[in-house]
Amino acid sequence: MMKKIDLEGMSIDALWNLHETVSKILSVRIASEKRELEKRLAYLNGGKDAITQGAELASRNGEDKPRRKYPAVLPKYRNPLMPSETWSGRGKQPRWLVAALKSGRKIDDFKIGAGGAAKGRRRA
Repeated sequence: MMKKIDLEGMSIDALWNLHETVSKILSVRIASEKRELEKRLAYLNGGKDAITQGAELASRNGEDKPRRKYPAVLPKYRNPLMPSETWSGRGKQPRWLVAALKSGRKIDDFKIGAGGAAKGRRRA
């Protein structure tokens, strides 16, 4: 059984020494646990070193091909109550749209008209 330590009555130096001791013990135990988990992982992977494989995979993806740039997606829907809130139609629906749809409105009510969207996109 552990003995009770009166932390409140300890001096700052004694508390700091206790902190350093606990930190050393934790770092040793964490390192030991990590080694054990790595051994188990290697065993489960059929003896392959999973950490090395993961590092190689990450470096291959990052160096060989630069990521392709995607064009900016223009908004297709606008919140009439807050015109600065828009949605491109991709990904999760924004809260304002979900709330409006639950109240019975249709998604087409929020569609940005052809006249409004074409303002900044004129081609020469």
